[in-house]
Amino acid sequence: MSIESQSPKPSAEFEALDNGFMGHPQPLRSLFFTEMWERFSYYSIRPLLVLFMVASVSSGGFGFDDATASAIYGIFAGTLYLAAVPGGWLADNWLGQERALWWGSIIIGLGHLCIALSAFMGMSLFFIGLTCIVLGSGLFKTCISVMVGALYKEGDTRRDAGFTLFYMGINIGALVAALIVGMFQERQMWHVGFGVGGIGMLISLLVYRFAARKNLKRYARAKGITASWELPNSQYQNIGRWVGIFMAALVALIVLIATGIMPFNPSMVAEYMTYVIAGMVVLYFAYMFIAPKLDKSDKLRLLICFLLIIGSTLFWSSFEQQPTSFNLFADRYTNLDVMGFSIPSIWFQSLNPIFILLLAPIVSILWVKLGSRGLEPNSMTKFAIGMLLAAAGFGVMIFAAKAVVASPGTLVSPLWLTSSLLLLTLGELALSPVGLSSMTKLAPKGMQGQMMGLFFTSYAMGNLVAAFFGGHVSADTIDGLPDLFKTMVIFLVVTAVLLLAVAKPVRAMLDRSEAEDKIRDNNG
Repeated sequence: MSIESQSPKPSAEFEALDNGFMGHPQPLRSLFFTEMWERFSYYSIRPLLVLFMVASVSSGGFGFDDATASAIYGIFAGTLYLAAVPGGWLADNWLGQERALWWGSIIIGLGHLCIALSAFMGMSLFFIGLTCIVLGSGLFKTCISVMVGALYKEGDTRRDAGFTLFYMGINIGALVAALIVGMFQERQMWHVGFGVGGIGMLISLLVYRFAARKNLKRYARAKGITASWELPNSQYQNIGRWVGIFMAALVALIVLIATGIMPFNPSMVAEYMTYVIAGMVVLYFAYMFIAPKLDKSDKLRLLICFLLIIGSTLFWSSFEQQPTSFNLFADRYTNLDVMGFSIPSIWFQSLNPIFILLLAPIVSILWVKLGSRGLEPNSMTKFAIGMLLAAAGFGVMIFAAKAVVASPGTLVSPLWLTSSLLLLTLGELALSPVGLSSMTKLAPKGMQGQMMGLFFTSYAMGNLVAAFFGGHVSADTIDGLPDLFKTMVIFLVVTAVLLLAVAKPVRAMLDRSEAEDKIRDNNG
């Protein structure tokens, strides 16, 4: 959504719409629910995947070993966020934001249908379904984040707080999904749990079509702007043909791998994918830094984005232990009897969204209060705070893992995981919504979708690294778990210190460059 043509005197209707949802623009509410149900669909399968793949064939699973299942999950989650890069490019240069979101939603829904039907039609359909969810999410994720960012003009102190509220929608969906699919997991009704996600995606599609789309158009009219996000881009020709060829080739490749015709080592693929993605991100930014079309201010903005992406990668490599090592740790080494009731191990996945729902409004209000007084930390400082909190969470898990190693066969208290997840959640609130907000705020003009996609590559690399660690929770590798957690603590703390060291000088350079640009524009 473009804001350059904003009328100088907003109408009374706009004033009401601009504060229509908890002091934020009214369209944020319908985007909130669109994202909530899309995330419900994702988080309904996220905690099931590893447990389903390691379950025996007689129990309805695939009977994979821990390392293989964790690697496959890492490839799925990593490529899901990696797909945001081409998805953002297609939205910026071909489909437009609205059409990309619409078709992404439909493809995700088809993915859930394939996974549910794979109970009757075989393993190939299961992996085709995962691929559809990856491709659809690549289109969906960047577009809805760009739309949220477009609700706030440059310099609006509500932006970070707005993204924090938007983030609550993600976690309501995650909370409800974990509670529901936990019951199906206990009964080994795997494919019913997978199918539930398709219902959530259908609801998301309907909310966007009949609420969010209408509210965004009304807001744009009241604001007196052109809603550029709904327009397709005809700059490139024949993109659709190439997309179709790519999709057909991808389906053929999946069938060859799933049927065993083509050999496939998930652990090796996950490892090399991490190197390839990291190399691509570095090369992209290196190219943009020397590109003549960007001025000094834009390149400084890209530098900040690059630093934030590095920090985000390390954070998510720790945070995304939840569906892998944390999930297996809860299932195998945690006492699940709570007040005489045996809880499903998947329910630990609901603690993170519960904590976010409780704490996100407080954090949102805190950023607004600090911003109104000129005391709000900058993005890199918030990132550093988030990483230090995550380091503390893994410090807790070091002691939990040592307790298991010291007394084999012992089930540790659920308070270890609970405490760790609380600290990780606080770190997430300081980092993730701020990162989304920063990408929409810092991205050079015309690059919002691409920059949002690049930020999601940090999620991709984090998931791949987390998948590697997730294979170290079986009985024969548990001895090494405390050292692995200790290594992650060290990396998080060192990176946080480096971000704090460069936060002030980089911010000062950006402010100086923007001031010079304004002077030049005024004189030009």
